Amino acid sequence: MSLTTQAITSVSRNPATIAAISAAPSILLSNNRLRTRNTPRKSLALARPNGRRNFVTIIDQGHEAWRLTLGKNPVKLNAGLNLALPVLHTVLKLDMRESSIVIPNLPGYTADNVPIICSGSLFYRVVDSYKACFGVSNVHENVKNTGTSAVRSVLGHFTYDQVIGDRNELNKRLNQVIGNSIANWGVECTRFEIQNFQPANREVERQLELQMEAERNRRKQILDTQAQINVAEGHKQRVILESEGLLQAKSNEADAQYKTVFREAEARAQQSLMEATALAEQVDKIAASLAKDKNNVTQEDRERALAALIELRRLEQLKAIAASQANSTYFFGDKSALGIANDPFNVDYAQNVKAGIEKKPRIGIDAGVLSQ
Repeated sequence: MSLTTQAITSVSRNPATIAAISAAPSILLSNNRLRTRNTPRKSLALARPNGRRNFVTIIDQGHEAWRLTLGKNPVKLNAGLNLALPVLHTVLKLDMRESSIVIPNLPGYTADNVPIICSGSLFYRVVDSYKACFGVSNVHENVKNTGTSAVRSVLGHFTYDQVIGDRNELNKRLNQVIGNSIANWGVECTRFEIQNFQPANREVERQLELQMEAERNRRKQILDTQAQINVAEGHKQRVILESEGLLQAKSNEADAQYKTVFREAEARAQQSLMEATALAEQVDKIAASLAKDKNNVTQEDRERALAALIELRRLEQLKAIAASQANSTYFFGDKSALGIANDPFNVDYAQNVKAGIEKKPRIGIDAGVLSQ
């Protein structure tokens, strides 16, 4: 236990001593002179010397201190009240909180030889107070000098456009370089922030503006060309899609026509088949009615039935022609005029056939059968 702690403990355990101290005026030793609490303020100001000597020292929270006895044997002092005898002891205090150093208007050159003026803030924190006190003479000044030289050095590795476009990369590189330089002093570089970055003079700024304008024009031309290419590509795709659509439409139309013709042909074939079947049934029924033995129909009976059916159809056609209201003239051919043709439209031939049928009552055609 230190001497200061022992003294404070003994005083706190003796109530009489506490009462005496509170009742008596305070006594301070300064250049072998005594002054009391009741001394007027004006006289205190006159009697106060330039170098005030105290037997105790107070270390604030967030600070650390080292006490040297006759310039050696360092002892670490924590936050609170600590003993520090004049002449015998020397106290070195350090702020352990994060601090910052401003580096204003620092001239330098970028990698593309552009003169610039840069300013920023270096944030650091003391992590080892012993190294900060005894490893370097003036830690704050040396940290500032290290940061200044590091900024000039790191700026030479970046072009002007890189610094403008990605300042965070520059900050990370500075933090790494400065942190490696001051780590042996017990100091940690938390971050470095570039606050201002601009060309060194107006002529350089004007040249950079012209360069930036030319770069913008180049990018604009590239974008315009790319836009024209996109428009042409769009037209090409549109024509291709339209032609493919037209081809597909023609193909669909051809398929539709093919299927229509095929279905119509199937329908006509089915119609012809059904008509032939109906005609065959009519012939069979007429032949059965004309045959002597209905259970035994011969081929001759079928031929007679077919001829009769054809003649009836011819008569129906002639009847339709006669009933027509159109002013038309029909010519049935030269053979018909001579009366030597067995043409379907030969009227004499038709009358002869009709007369031959009427002469034979047995082969009279049943009206009900013909209607079927």
